[in-house]
Amino acid sequence: MKLLRYGPAGAERPGALDASGQARDLSLLVPDFTPEWLSPAKLDALAAIDLNKMPSVPAGARLGVPVAGVRQFVAIGLNYRKHAQEAGLEIPKEPVVFTKALTSLAGPDDDVLLPPGSEAGDWEIELGFVIGTLASNVSEKDALSHVAGYCLANDVSERDWQIKRGGQWGKGKSFDGFGPVGPWLVTSDELPDPQTIPLELKVNGEVRQRSNTADMIFPVAQVVSYLSQFMTLLPGDVVITGTPEGVGLGIKPTPVFLRRGDVMTLSAGPLGTQRQKVV
Repeated sequence: MKLLRYGPAGAERPGALDASGQARDLSLLVPDFTPEWLSPAKLDALAAIDLNKMPSVPAGARLGVPVAGVRQFVAIGLNYRKHAQEAGLEIPKEPVVFTKALTSLAGPDDDVLLPPGSEAGDWEIELGFVIGTLASNVSEKDALSHVAGYCLANDVSERDWQIKRGGQWGKGKSFDGFGPVGPWLVTSDELPDPQTIPLELKVNGEVRQRSNTADMIFPVAQVVSYLSQFMTLLPGDVVITGTPEGVGLGIKPTPVFLRRGDVMTLSAGPLGTQRQKVV
């Protein structure tokens, strides 16, 4: 299934795409896609719903983050070789881990507000996944069984805050709205291999990033297993898995950063598309 949430920020309602791509409202049957609704049994129950009998979501409705009640927003850095190279950093031997504030979560098409004085806003298209069942000390073999589904994400970054304010990445990645996720969550049964997803990001219509999750250094199964060795992953947790080459910071000879009025458009095959205007 492709699960989504629609409506004003803070008042979203659950829905899903039917076979024809029409968004359907599920709020008569489901209160919201909170962590307990991401378990295998609950997802099976959702899959049994006849979506054609559900009300249509109004055309043009705002889409929110496709899951509610997120408790941890975890990110992996430098997970594509060419991106590490453009950043002038060594290929990591273990996943680089940081966190983004929960308040950075945003809908897939919400405006991105640059902080006051920002001169180094940047884009990062990424594959995200959402945990469905508690994961602690899990093996790579069993790791994907803990994933409820996959989504598209933009790890928006402010490079001055990331690099020049003490080197703590979370500072540059946690501003409100710096974590657009969606438009929907593709459940794992529809996407058994997350290492086949095409990724493309444009700024003002110009392709800046084009890659495939097949090029990830640490694939999703390894990321889940690795994280679970030192933290317990909870149902509803969102993890984004790193960006390929083509970020603004890596453009030579002069980096290119976001300016107010710019438009970012992202696409990722079955994971759908995003569009954010910089304001």
